[in-house]
Amino acid sequence: MKIVAVISTLFALLAAPAGAADVGFEEVKIANGAEPPLTAGVWYPTNAPATSHSLGNFTQTVAPDAPIAGHGLPLVVMSHGGGGSYDGHYDTALALAHAGFVAAAVSHAGDTFDDQSQVLQLWRRPAQLHRLVDYMLAEWPWRERLDAARVGAFGFSNGGFTVLVAAGGVPDLSEIAPYCEAHADHDLCVALQHAGVDPHFGADIPAGAWVSDRRINAAVSAAPAFGFAFGRAGLSSVRIPIQLWRAANDRHQPHPYYEEAVRANLPRTPEYHVVANAGHYDFLPPCDARLSRNAPDVCNSLPDFDRAEFHEQFNAAVVHFFQATLR
Repeated sequence: MKIVAVISTLFALLAAPAGAADVGFEEVKIANGAEPPLTAGVWYPTNAPATSHSLGNFTQTVAPDAPIAGHGLPLVVMSHGGGGSYDGHYDTALALAHAGFVAAAVSHAGDTFDDQSQVLQLWRRPAQLHRLVDYMLAEWPWRERLDAARVGAFGFSNGGFTVLVAAGGVPDLSEIAPYCEAHADHDLCVALQHAGVDPHFGADIPAGAWVSDRRINAAVSAAPAFGFAFGRAGLSSVRIPIQLWRAANDRHQPHPYYEEAVRANLPRTPEYHVVANAGHYDFLPPCDARLSRNAPDVCNSLPDFDRAEFHEQFNAAVVHFFQATLR
């Protein structure tokens, strides 16, 4: 796997966060038009002592509702994968907060573990991420501690797609039908067939449905879904720095139709990582025994792949990327 700097240097950066000893956490509600409010989690630097807490599917060492430490803090907004929730990348959020960032992650209404009712309405996701940025910069109680000129975005799978749209990408979902005609055995196409969904469903989506956010100045996209749907024209307006990740053994998003399609069509060469022996879900944090029993397809890695070790490297590289690009 390619790492952009010496790992020991990156760990040193994580071990010496800017002006704070621990991580604060709070869950917030965000207005979402006529729909119920969105739920989001926010991790941030604090000098209050952190303790172990069971939050969602994971145990985290945080200080709930503690006062924030620092001024002029950069913000990274986060978008989870399909069927996930805001805590799906909690370890990356903790790493960012330890390094002096504020990390805010939204649960995408209609595409969460307990509500898949609007999973194919992909244009909803960038709009929800936009509302998260609005909230953090204009309504969050600690908003005066943020630097509105230093905003980044992180996303995995459907979230990787989401941050590419937020960065200016315009997908053409009418490409799904010809893709599935040519690759009927690929996971996306099999899932649509099993669900009884016509792959032409994206043909009538107006271009104006895709919400970009010019406040976002750098983005990390891990295993972005629907990569083939962008093309060169669809990515022509993505001019910010991009860190792009691919799992070499990703059987859900076969190479070269997803990450490679994005890499090849971005107008600005991304920082590109290919993770040997990794599967699609290895970008999610390591699971405990209970979660492994309940979700083996998501939790199990190849025998020769150490997900915990990879996440130390992955999180360090993500932090370093945002430190370098959100100056």
